[in-house]
Amino acid sequence: MNRLTLKRLASVHTTVLLALLALTLSACDSAPAPTPQSTASLKPSAGTANSSPTMASTDVQRTPLATTAEASPTQAATPPSTSGTAGTAGNTQSTETPVASNEQPVAPEQNPVGDIPDNQAFVTYTSPTGGYTLQVPEGWARTENGTDVSFADKLDGVKVSITSAAFAPTSKTALGNEVATLQKSGRAVQITSVKDVQLPSGPAVLLEYTSNSDPNPVTGKQVRLEDNSYLFFKSGKLAALTLCAPLGADNVDQWQQIAKSFTWK
Repeated sequence: MNRLTLKRLASVHTTVLLALLALTLSACDSAPAPTPQSTASLKPSAGTANSSPTMASTDVQRTPLATTAEASPTQAATPPSTSGTAGTAGNTQSTETPVASNEQPVAPEQNPVGDIPDNQAFVTYTSPTGGYTLQVPEGWARTENGTDVSFADKLDGVKVSITSAAFAPTSKTALGNEVATLQKSGRAVQITSVKDVQLPSGPAVLLEYTSNSDPNPVTGKQVRLEDNSYLFFKSGKLAALTLCAPLGADNVDQWQQIAKSFTWK
């Protein structure tokens, strides 16, 4: 190999080396510089291996929740409740039935339900022990107690009670006897009239008054009633025929029919 050929090879070799060097420098300049990390970011927070410093700081500043056993100042300052068993017992109202003479009349119903239908059918009832007979509305509930009997339908009622008497009552004697007893034993009784009447069975005394009904066993509600009580006498027996309905109901004709049908046997 002559000198000229060696010189040419040396020149080519030098050119290749320079090209490789240029490529290497270009690659180094284009590579992204590594982002410096603080020493603190490389250290894991206590108790959490992957938590960042910011998260660790947040955990430290978080206000801990109060436990169930801890009481807030407001709860600590609240006095103990007095609505327990003892308090309830102290406020319990008496369930004793008030004295009838002290009971106040209740307000009458605005739309009273108690009219006996005009087409109501009547049947004849006879009391063998009481010795009397009368017509009563068909289908009403009947309760018998010896010589006494009562019929009821909702707030309407018919009742006959038998007692002993030495003489026939009059409107004057009834004021001191039957009326006085009624006002003492009844519920807020207010007498409107006492008069002598003549019926098919003979003379009788009519007491017209208003009273309170017995309290409803569930709601305790009472209704103001209109009452007519007829007193019949025969041979030492006094029959009191009492008709009642909510105050304001229209049962004039039906009550007249019942009263006129009463007869002694």
